[in-house]
Amino acid sequence: MTTRFSLSQWGWSPFFQQQLTLAESSDYLAARVIAQHRSYLELITELGQRKLTLTNAMPTLAVGDWLLLYEDGRFYRALDRLSLFSRKSAGSKLSEQLIAVNVDTVFITSAMNRDFSLNRIERYLALTKEAGAEAVVVLTKSDLCENPEQYVTQAQTLDPFLVVEPVNALDFSRVKSLMPWCKSGNTVAILGSSGVGKSTLVNTLLGQSTQQTGSARDDDDKGRHTTTSRSLHPMPNGGVLLDTPGMRELQLANCESGVQETFSDISTLAEQCRYKDCQHESEPGCAVQQAIENGSLDSRRLESYLKLMREQAHNGASLAERRARDRSLSRYYRSVLNESNKFKKGR
Repeated sequence: MTTRFSLSQWGWSPFFQQQLTLAESSDYLAARVIAQHRSYLELITELGQRKLTLTNAMPTLAVGDWLLLYEDGRFYRALDRLSLFSRKSAGSKLSEQLIAVNVDTVFITSAMNRDFSLNRIERYLALTKEAGAEAVVVLTKSDLCENPEQYVTQAQTLDPFLVVEPVNALDFSRVKSLMPWCKSGNTVAILGSSGVGKSTLVNTLLGQSTQQTGSARDDDDKGRHTTTSRSLHPMPNGGVLLDTPGMRELQLANCESGVQETFSDISTLAEQCRYKDCQHESEPGCAVQQAIENGSLDSRRLESYLKLMREQAHNGASLAERRARDRSLSRYYRSVLNESNKFKKGR
């Protein structure tokens, strides 16, 4: 990893500088997490790279976080985040998993083949908008597609102002359209399901073979998962790229505003419904159903909206219940410990 990049090129901005007191600005060292391992973090500072051993006293940290260190390299505190991407952990596990932190732009990747899905793009758009980052839909494998424009047109039906860029990730000249977002100081995250060409795109943007790549399975065009960890890399244009593993499952939680913004057309129509609590199913005076009947709204889009709204509400409630149970158990354990200590002292 080269050290020729200044902290501003690694994403340091007034947002983070304004969180520091005068004493902190002079007495502590700013560092960004560029890789995460089981027992330690890899950091970049103005003095170069260093490692930070993880301890139970530290908050939950992720690649992309900004920290302050003591002069001897020990952890002092973490800075507030500019953006945070999280999901409910895959499967039945009730916990929240951090995906990306302090990201300015997200390249939402989708392959132009049989695995292309508007529903999946909407899911990633909701996550990105909830975090407050800029979204760019990157459609990969244009070299294997006879008619890329049909996929571009489909993606842009989601939002006429949505930026959609078709690319051949194997050819740098075909990804130059992405360079405006790879400028100095900008942090770009690449999100997408496994097998859409994320690792190939990472390699091309970095000008090197940082990530292993794998071909798609012949039977269904779904690729093999190749990236297994998150890491931050400097790009030739001066920006930094946060690569993330491909995800077979992206469960949303506490993402209502992101879903509403992604489906702003439905949110606007809903304001015209006769009833404020309209479920957009069979209620009289439903403007959303009227739009479907007159052809101005696709029924697929409504189904996707309702599914994501139910999912994020259910997962958010489940995580909240889990946290409440954990707090209750912690209080119970403390009370038992206190009673035990009192008993020992009274003997």
